[in-house]
Amino acid sequence: MPFARAQETQQSISGIVRNEAGEPLEGVSIRAENTGSGTVVTTTSNNKGVFTFSRLPNGPYRLTFTHIGFTDRVENYVLNDRSISSLAVGLQRGASIAGDEVVVVGYGRASKRDLTGSVKSIKAADFNRGIINSPQDLLQGKISGVNVTSTSGEPGGLQSITVRGPGGIRTSNTPLFVVDGIPLDNSSPGGATNPLNFLNPQDIESIDVLKDASATAIYGSRGANGVVLITTRKGKAGFNNLAYNFSGGFSKLARKLPVFNAADYKREVAALGGEVEDFGGSTDWQDEVTRTAFTQNHNLALSGGNDRLTYYGSFGMQQQEGVLKGNILKRYNGRMNVSQKLFDNRVVIDVNLSANNTVNQRPDIAGLIGGSLSSNPTIPAYDEAGKPYQFENGINPLTVLDLEKDLTTINRILGNVSGAVTIVKGLVYKLNFGVDNSTSTRDVQSLPNTVPLRQGRLATLNNYNRNYLIENYITYSGDRGDHKYTILGGHSYQKVYLQGRGTSINNFPIGGVEPIYNPGTGLELTLANNRPFGYAEINELQSFYSRLNYQFRNKYLFTASLRADGSSKFGDNNKYGYFPSFSAAWIASKEDFLSNSIFSNLKLRAGWGQTGNQEIPAKITQALFTVSAGTSYPLYPAGAYPPGASYTRLANPDLQWEVSRQTDVGVDFEILNGALSGTVDYFRKVTDDILLLVIPADPVQPAPTVWNNVPDMTITNQGLEFDLQYRGRAGKDFSYSIGGNLTLIKNRVENSPYSVIPSGSASGAGLTSATINGYVNGEPIGTFYMQRFTGFDENGLSTYEDVTKDGIVNDKDRLALGSALPTRTYNLFLNMAYKGFDLSANFNGVAGNKVYDNTANAGFYKLLLSKSVNTTPEAIKYPEEAVTNAAPVSSRFLKDGKYFRFNNLTVGYNFNTMKLGISKAITAMRLSLTGQNLFVSTPYNGYDPEVNTDRAIESALSYGIDYLSYPKARTFLLGFNVTF
Repeated sequence: MPFARAQETQQSISGIVRNEAGEPLEGVSIRAENTGSGTVVTTTSNNKGVFTFSRLPNGPYRLTFTHIGFTDRVENYVLNDRSISSLAVGLQRGASIAGDEVVVVGYGRASKRDLTGSVKSIKAADFNRGIINSPQDLLQGKISGVNVTSTSGEPGGLQSITVRGPGGIRTSNTPLFVVDGIPLDNSSPGGATNPLNFLNPQDIESIDVLKDASATAIYGSRGANGVVLITTRKGKAGFNNLAYNFSGGFSKLARKLPVFNAADYKREVAALGGEVEDFGGSTDWQDEVTRTAFTQNHNLALSGGNDRLTYYGSFGMQQQEGVLKGNILKRYNGRMNVSQKLFDNRVVIDVNLSANNTVNQRPDIAGLIGGSLSSNPTIPAYDEAGKPYQFENGINPLTVLDLEKDLTTINRILGNVSGAVTIVKGLVYKLNFGVDNSTSTRDVQSLPNTVPLRQGRLATLNNYNRNYLIENYITYSGDRGDHKYTILGGHSYQKVYLQGRGTSINNFPIGGVEPIYNPGTGLELTLANNRPFGYAEINELQSFYSRLNYQFRNKYLFTASLRADGSSKFGDNNKYGYFPSFSAAWIASKEDFLSNSIFSNLKLRAGWGQTGNQEIPAKITQALFTVSAGTSYPLYPAGAYPPGASYTRLANPDLQWEVSRQTDVGVDFEILNGALSGTVDYFRKVTDDILLLVIPADPVQPAPTVWNNVPDMTITNQGLEFDLQYRGRAGKDFSYSIGGNLTLIKNRVENSPYSVIPSGSASGAGLTSATINGYVNGEPIGTFYMQRFTGFDENGLSTYEDVTKDGIVNDKDRLALGSALPTRTYNLFLNMAYKGFDLSANFNGVAGNKVYDNTANAGFYKLLLSKSVNTTPEAIKYPEEAVTNAAPVSSRFLKDGKYFRFNNLTVGYNFNTMKLGISKAITAMRLSLTGQNLFVSTPYNGYDPEVNTDRAIESALSYGIDYLSYPKARTFLLGFNVTF
């Protein structure tokens, strides 16, 4: 029964929304339009299905009820002194599960049904669970075409994310992140932390990813790598609540490397003819430098409002210990979002403000891990006094832990205020002003020590980042008969200021106050070893943009956009770039000939667009003069030579944008009354005008290198994306959904004038001049370019393929032997709910990629073991190998990087507060248990195959290298949520 009389109240409407089984529906969007004045107010039903509109003027209203997975319901209603003001509304499960979803697009919102581009939206309920430090963690594995790779297992560590593959060599491949309308600069705020760690994951309401150029071209020069739009939570009119969320748990090392124990070590060193120095102990150094790490997370949020003022405020605190001792990440967040409607809702003011303090303490990670793998296991960890055991000709890894500290403190404030004014019906002007301000201090401290002898050092680095944005745009929406249209036009100006300074001091006394708290105790402050340094740069971007959305009969859709960007990073002759896009869609399921088909929704779409990439260093188009004593000239007969200026970089006014042209063809479908939905996309993205740091063609140049656009060189990404989801019910109490996504992608570098652009510098004794990656014609980015290991000769020395057949094996015999980029990425998920219980599980994996084990290359071979350096059994894998055999970079240490990971599992119970008799005070209460990184199946024998140690060479990005990487943890969390 659609309406039932409950009580009579003037100028207010309230009610409850239920599904066909009579259960309350939470999250139903209700739109009340006064058909006389055109005034529109909206609200959302709470967890009891209740909604309220208050202080409404009498008059005729059209009430529209929408919820994902249910058929829309529209009711005409007259509000007066005698009208029914408390309603009971029933929604029927219907055809539209994906189509009614509202997603965020550039400079606006749209129904997913009306989109013509490739856009994917993830809501908070579908985010990954567990310890979450950044938005990338929430997304990993959730969206086809989006590949998130953690560079290590460090809390808050760096992550790489690409949308439909990387397209640059020396330019960033990171997508543009936009938080509540503010485009972020991807510059690091300082330290070795993820720049997006400042966002509290529990404040995020949705993440929308714009994947194809028809969707991203509205962001022009920054859209080539995709756009990620993050929307934080807002208050909802009609009800107020206070929510407290807690999670706490522990993490342990997920997998140790199988280095020799004391007995095996002594046996194997002796077998190789090495001299065993037996200290009488039996120490597992990996156990000594790792721990059971504890994590706690608290979040308090209050929200609510009425039809004119809504608010959301939160405070969050997270303390996460790393599994390596001496590592802890502390984060404190505060947020306030307010929306105020004025003048009969013709003016809307939105204010979003967040403040963050992050403190990250790290040990010497490479030294700690390297020591735990290579140290003699017969050395005791501690002496009789309980202090780290000291010995000559080496250092106890626990001593490294005591002496080394890397402490970073980041303070960041992000805020914006926007005002929207409805000038006439359908015509809205919006102003958006935003500021992103961060400061950081990083102290890298090495304490003085006697055994081993250390004089001590303190280096301090300060970073200051400022990002200012002002936007003005106007939108006009209208309809005439079968025609609907929305026109957008605007202007944007963004200014980014970056500054950094560094100082250092050496030679501290042993004992007393740590240098980090009193640098003045240092005894050496010479310019030779402690010269201060710094930098500062300003980047400006001015943009003009427009977009047209057109619909005919609600089934033929067309979108076109154009953006002109002017950047201070480029030369005077190419200051502005122009980025157009076009896309169209046909909702075929609305045609009469498909009215009785299996499709409840079928949409075909295609688009083309052009986007740019401006992520290059500032000022490189301008001439550069350097002042130094080394370029002096004797101006006077006697005395010191004065410093002189040298011409070290030529101006290049012709440098221009790196441009990506992308074509996308896709289909969205729903069958079985919307229970089964999916998306299939084909894409092809070609990037040209590649920006490279190259050697000048003219040998008579003041500088050895120059930035240039390489003519004809291209990088192509093309592939297929599949998304599929099935939602069902079994009886009244059991519901479930199952689905996944798959991405098939190929990357290819073509027409490069260079035989190889080297990247991925190797680390370790004897490897410092070697390279691992190379950008090679006809091969993908991230290609491993090295000699192919073929075995051993009669003397037990390594042999390699002689590609040139000249009888000499050297760098000319290097080959392309696979890539770090996966050709297949996939995700599977399962959600189930029965009465108050629920379960969600997520799996993800990659295939077709390789990983170079630089850790094994530098430390796990027979020669080192014979010198009493501990290794794994990999060092003695080949009995025929000579003890004197060296281990240069080669395919011997190139390994399959595919994996299948049980990413997270959550089991929860939602208490029925009405049955408990506490519903007047507590509206919702939930208990949950989450396991993270529960299982990994992989042939890779390092700590984890999901790794990417940064070994870039002259800004040429490296991929798939594992060198003393921070190991990943397995985590279990207990969660408790309560809403008042």
